[in-house]
Amino acid sequence: MRQHLIVDADDTLWENNIYFERAFDEFVEYLDHSKLSGPEIRQVLDEIELVNAKIHGYGSQNFGQNLRQCYQHLAEREVREEDLRTVMSFAERILECPMQVIDGVEETLAYLAPRHDLTLFTKGHPEEQKLKIDRSGLAIYFGHTAIVKEKDVTAYRTLVAERGIDPASAWMAGNSAKSDINPALAAGLNAIFIPHEHTWGLERQEIKPANGRLLVLERFADLQKHF
Repeated sequence: MRQHLIVDADDTLWENNIYFERAFDEFVEYLDHSKLSGPEIRQVLDEIELVNAKIHGYGSQNFGQNLRQCYQHLAEREVREEDLRTVMSFAERILECPMQVIDGVEETLAYLAPRHDLTLFTKGHPEEQKLKIDRSGLAIYFGHTAIVKEKDVTAYRTLVAERGIDPASAWMAGNSAKSDINPALAAGLNAIFIPHEHTWGLERQEIKPANGRLLVLERFADLQKHF
């Protein structure tokens, strides 16, 4: 039966957060704090990102601003403009990283595209997300692409309404409980959870009861067994 499959992008179709983690590791080394460990510095950065994401959204540029703010807050030496430029460069280099499509993704999309209606649904800075989509070469498999500031219940309901999708026969596939699974289920859709080892910590949540509307897979390629 033909169904509507809505698919996340970052860390579902291609690697993303590993590059942010590398930038954070560079930041910790450069900060060289005398007392705080990496996880303790991460906790401070998380608090900054939680606040700023609501205002500025996501993406490498905003991540750079968050690193800058974190450095200004934690630095144990005089903060120079040169230091701030260096800190922000850790994030700026993320866009220069090679596009790494996750194993099995393209073959699976090629299998699914003729059989179902595919929508790519991602959040972040619009131009940055468009660049990643173009570089991935995967856009050809999707009939529609939507880029939003936040993937919450309202965003899913808006997508469903605008595309004329029947939630009961639609599935949202992604690696984030916070952005892909829980809000999709709350909006009445079915969901497919495909965990990723390096999912951003702020995207991790307990998955809420789904009453039979949740499918958990080990890898993206397993979609071929179910759809």
